[in-house]
Amino acid sequence: IAADHHNRFTGDTVSSGLAELDALFGGGPLRGTSILVTGPAGSGKTTIALQYLCAACDRKEPCTIFEFDERVATMLSRAEAFNLPLSQHVDDGLLAIQQIDPAEISPGEFAARVRQEVEERGVRMIVIDSLNGYMAAMPQEQQLLLQIHELLSYLSHQGVVTFLINPQHGLVGSMTSNLNISYVADTVVLLRFFEAGGRIRKAISVLKNRSGEHEDAIREFRVDREGVRVGEPLRAFRGILTGTPEYTGATGPLMEDRVDGD
Repeated sequence: IAADHHNRFTGDTVSSGLAELDALFGGGPLRGTSILVTGPAGSGKTTIALQYLCAACDRKEPCTIFEFDERVATMLSRAEAFNLPLSQHVDDGLLAIQQIDPAEISPGEFAARVRQEVEERGVRMIVIDSLNGYMAAMPQEQQLLLQIHELLSYLSHQGVVTFLINPQHGLVGSMTSNLNISYVADTVVLLRFFEAGGRIRKAISVLKNRSGEHEDAIREFRVDREGVRVGEPLRAFRGILTGTPEYTGATGPLMEDRVDGD
């Protein structure tokens, strides 16, 4: 029961190390809040969470990833390609990665693992990747929502920042999710593909933030071998919430490829 476990903590903001990304959250997520990152496959949902996680490890804060979908080795190699040194943080003991098989774990056992990480390792940030895998361990959606709500309440009482990765079906156009928990999360981040200048690009925006003000701008989002980038606000958009965003502005604020040294 979440209400039986409460620790005092300072509700300060948590930085990703990227000012432009933190600005979307009004300075960064607050401790004790949950962030739902939703969007189609390949849009960069997990990478955003890993950016915040790596910054937390750099601050010497213990973190844990509960990986339901991707194999750990694949995730580590992909993170290294994006200049996110997860392997180093694992070697230093700051990061623990638990591969979860949803067919072999009950909701109660998963909750016990989360509590063990928080109370024994002093974890300050948790990434659950993804909710689809978590859902596979639950017999009914109603029970799933209750379990998630209670789990997030417990983590909030402990001052833990929680990232929930929520894949959506489809790549463009109208997209759906197996589970709508946007009302449970404190913050909702939306990622979308869009076309401009003959290229497929990505857009990022924050739809809600219970913990305070947030940007209502839509920004371009890119990930390359040097890491995450967030561009200037793109004001000449239409149709972003329909799932088929269209950029009608000039090339001006769109990001170009980085060259060595930039």
